[in-house]
Amino acid sequence: MNPEQASAWQQAVLQELGVEVWVRRSAGGEAAPGAAAEPVARISADIESGDWSALNQKIQACTACELHQSCTQAVCGVGDEQADWLVIGEAPGADEDRQGEPFVGRAGQLLNEMLRAAGRPRELVYIANILKCRPPNNRDPKPGEVECCMPFLERQISLLQPKLILVVGRIAAQNLLQTDTPIGKMRGRVYSYGDSGIPVVVTYHPAYLLRSPGQKRKAWEDLQLAMNATGE
Repeated sequence: MNPEQASAWQQAVLQELGVEVWVRRSAGGEAAPGAAAEPVARISADIESGDWSALNQKIQACTACELHQSCTQAVCGVGDEQADWLVIGEAPGADEDRQGEPFVGRAGQLLNEMLRAAGRPRELVYIANILKCRPPNNRDPKPGEVECCMPFLERQISLLQPKLILVVGRIAAQNLLQTDTPIGKMRGRVYSYGDSGIPVVVTYHPAYLLRSPGQKRKAWEDLQLAMNATGE
């Protein structure tokens, strides 16, 4: 792989996550300059208008990166398309890939409990992922895969216009906010997303909380911060 094709931020993510920079190869085996940007620009132009149904069709039909070859189906998102809260995770896992819905396994059950505790049952929020297709063996997303998928998430945010974005997990938070700061240091403050300044709160991924139940108190503090950020 050719790290020079990546941005400085992508290289930082690369070092932290231990993954390779994704680049499109030319027929001769060399990285094609600017090739990674081509599908992104095409996707962005293709989805800049249209409703939720049109967007979901584009997500299902996307072949911009290699993940579509190994997944069962693209996982668009689920929930209230007029919700005040948007919950963003990393990528579909095995259960999500099979059922076509984000957060449906044990981690999803815990997320449901967290949302209920915050007064936002699952059916009253919208849930999406950074990546719409499952990475093989649930590996970390590669920067190029995130780059190809991000226009879909940006369009989801544009359609939803949420009052709050709750980001669960280190990888989702780092990619949405474009930082390599550890999640433990990202917690405890409200960030701002986009021109409209949508409040963003970061918390631990439910899968991590299942492995480390002692951190659930911190996750509840994050949910309280989210509620306060929307005046609840």
